[in-house]
Amino acid sequence: MLTHLRSLLHPRRAVARFVSRILNRLARAAQARGDYERAEQLFDRALCLTERSLGPTDIEVAAVLNNLGVLYKDLGRFDQAESVYQKAMALVRATRGDRSLEIATLYHNLGGLEHARGQYALGEPHARLGLAIRESLLGPNHQDVAADAAALAAILAGQGKLDEAEKLIRRALTVLERVYGSRHYEIAVNLNNLAALRHASGDPREAEQLYQRALGIKEKLLGMNHPDVAVTVNNLAVLCKDQGRYDAAQQLYGRAQTIFHRAFGPNHSKAIACQENYLASVRAQEAVRSLAQDKGQQSN
Repeated sequence: MLTHLRSLLHPRRAVARFVSRILNRLARAAQARGDYERAEQLFDRALCLTERSLGPTDIEVAAVLNNLGVLYKDLGRFDQAESVYQKAMALVRATRGDRSLEIATLYHNLGGLEHARGQYALGEPHARLGLAIRESLLGPNHQDVAADAAALAAILAGQGKLDEAEKLIRRALTVLERVYGSRHYEIAVNLNNLAALRHASGDPREAEQLYQRALGIKEKLLGMNHPDVAVTVNNLAVLCKDQGRYDAAQQLYGRAQTIFHRAFGPNHSKAIACQENYLASVRAQEAVRSLAQDKGQQSN
């Protein structure tokens, strides 16, 4: 209410706030379709406009910084992501206190950043706190609470806490399917993560079924060459490699590599990990062939 009254008294601020939000939406749309360069340009414009017109401590600045942090994380620029998240956190604390939805979102994203870094134990406290705050404000059956639960599950899975992770992901899927239906992007993300858990738990059959469901949804929603599609393709390749299906694995790795290189370049962490996975598959296949040849020679 107070913000609305201030906007009425200062129409230029209202216009700046409106334009900033439009730029944010355009930037997020560009990011969703994989146009990261355009997304960064738009977020930078939104940040400059917001700081200049509303002041560097306005809550709108925190929103832009948070979105910019998500983009930096996706691009593998983790230190920059952490820096803007921390700036946003300071602004939100100063204006909203320690138990707001904005704070919960920032804890969620800080947890996701540590997950991307592979620092799962560091990410767990952030993810748990974000989930606790949002659940206290929205209740257990809200889709944003489900997203927090799924994010915590991914961090727990990285630490080998598979039972709790699976319970959280299945809980999240129940809520998200009720809210969005069965063909939504968030459903695909969580099917992918549940597949990884089933693979780690020794159930490759269910894992493959879940990966295929996730891949079908992502391809339909995002197109065949989106980086998020490549994530699931890479994971499916890992499953095939672990089952000794090396030709299928290498074909899938090749597809994922092509997508990652096009989207991020060869030096991005996802591109590097995919290349390492591909080489591991080739080495494993060569080792199997060599062993078979040795056995054949011994039998002769």
